[in-house]
Amino acid sequence: MEAIGVLAVTGLLVAWLLWSLWNLYRIPVGLRDGSWQRPLWWARLWSLALFVGCVAWVRGALSGGFDVGETCAYAHQQRYDSAYRAAHVEESRRLFPLHNKCNGAYDLVPAWVNPTILNCAAFVLLATAVLLWFGVRCFTDRGAPGSAVRRLGGVDLSPVTRR
Repeated sequence: MEAIGVLAVTGLLVAWLLWSLWNLYRIPVGLRDGSWQRPLWWARLWSLALFVGCVAWVRGALSGGFDVGETCAYAHQQRYDSAYRAAHVEESRRLFPLHNKCNGAYDLVPAWVNPTILNCAAFVLLATAVLLWFGVRCFTDRGAPGSAVRRLGGVDLSPVTRR
């Protein structure tokens, strides 16, 4: 049963990765062709920002490996200071900002991780606000005459409604 759960989670993560890679192509195209005015573009931005933010957080959270002392000494050629780590134990256990220091001067978490997480969170909040705005606008404009024409920027493309 546990293996099925692991396979399901792995399948979902791979699907999210493929969706995010597709979005890397579609978001810039949407900026050029004007589809940024549609909810799907903002959903793509939301999904991609959330994916990149999660990947950056996991990269930072797992930066120390299984043995921080060995990672400091062998992978980064830094002196491991156990007294410093014991005095600042809460710093390496926080969810944000991420820190995993070998000593007072060297952090195993790359410098780009925390700003990436912040920027991705800002994009997720922005996309959420815009998607909520689209939803509210959809419900408040429903049934209003000419609302579809207003959404298309005043251009009525339908030959049926043209008079």
